[in-house]
Amino acid sequence: MTPDHSLLAALADALASRGYEEPAHDPGLPRAAVAVLLRPGPEGLELLLIRRAQREGDPWSGHVALPGGREQADDPGPADTAARETHEEVGIDVRAGGRMLGALEPVWPQSSRAPGIVVRPFVFAVPADAHAVPNHEVDAAVWIPVHELMGPGAVTEHLYEMEGIAPMRFPAFGARGYVVWGLTHRILTTFLDVYGRVAEQADPVDDGAGTV
Repeated sequence: MTPDHSLLAALADALASRGYEEPAHDPGLPRAAVAVLLRPGPEGLELLLIRRAQREGDPWSGHVALPGGREQADDPGPADTAARETHEEVGIDVRAGGRMLGALEPVWPQSSRAPGIVVRPFVFAVPADAHAVPNHEVDAAVWIPVHELMGPGAVTEHLYEMEGIAPMRFPAFGARGYVVWGLTHRILTTFLDVYGRVAEQADPVDDGAGTV
């Protein structure tokens, strides 16, 4: 078993055992799902981030995010929504070449100014040769080594400005020119907490590319 494979197996166990109590929310809210995609890379496991295309009327236009989108009536479940949207947006079929490691707790916007929606995140492992091919909904896609997001240099702030209100500062991650804030920051904060505890418990290894 390669070092990356061993870490992924431990991460799957941690996600399965941790559990969470889902907070109360309006069951009538629209639902969406996103994918935390992990692949082996030369610096250890990498995570896929996308920058959404600029679209008028889209409240998340231009944001750095995780691949995913709204649930459709014929989706068997939220994990299938994340898989379908990932395939559509970046051309990676997690159902054919990857595997689901587990789920993270759902999130939703905390501001009354943001549209109401419940977002369910799922963690998937994909092979080292998985490459993102963005569709028209995605301006860019980049694989970021997980250790870069966990370093103190990745901690930053995002200044959000909107006409008629004072600028607001939000916690964010910064890596390779990409700034992650809002719902995606909250999802990744939870994921990196789980990942960090798993990595600490793992035996020291020589990070390298492996197979899923």
